[in-house]
Amino acid sequence: MHTIEPFYLWRDYYTAEDDPNSLTYGKEYDEFYFHDRIYNFVIHPQWDSFGSETLYFKLLFADYEQQFCVIELIGEWNDCIGNDIMVLKTELAELLMDAGIEHFIFIVENVLNFHAMDMDYYQEFVEEDIQLYFVNTQPQVIDELDLYQMSKYIFYDGALNDLEWRKHKPDRILELISKKLNLLEV
Repeated sequence: MHTIEPFYLWRDYYTAEDDPNSLTYGKEYDEFYFHDRIYNFVIHPQWDSFGSETLYFKLLFADYEQQFCVIELIGEWNDCIGNDIMVLKTELAELLMDAGIEHFIFIVENVLNFHAMDMDYYQEFVEEDIQLYFVNTQPQVIDELDLYQMSKYIFYDGALNDLEWRKHKPDRILELISKKLNLLEV
């Protein structure tokens, strides 16, 4: 896992460490010191922590005018042990929501498991009119999402599973997702 880096080709457009609305504002990275782990596996030092022991993130892009952000994830989403949705919402998402973000696009191709428990925080996103999108979800994660009927809270599967997001400029991703999902308005 230490060789899997967050996507970096959008750094000319946005860097979270320069964004005062980001959890990682002002952070300086060390390319040589590998300090974070998911279970017994070290991960690349470019990944950021929001407080989960099994799930790490990288805020790849935020557009406050279009009210969306793109967050890449790695690890295991585990609400049963670490209540990852609560930590993600209170430590990461609410900062961005306070700055006007309403659409959270999660790149989840490096999320290997998903374990849900309590739906309260997912329901809060819905009640606050916040849209969650999972892009390029692994088949076993889709099975787990389906098991917990997460389509009530998250857009995933189908058209979002073959999205070649890396080929696009970041400011076009929400529009691309909207077209794929046939949403009338964003």
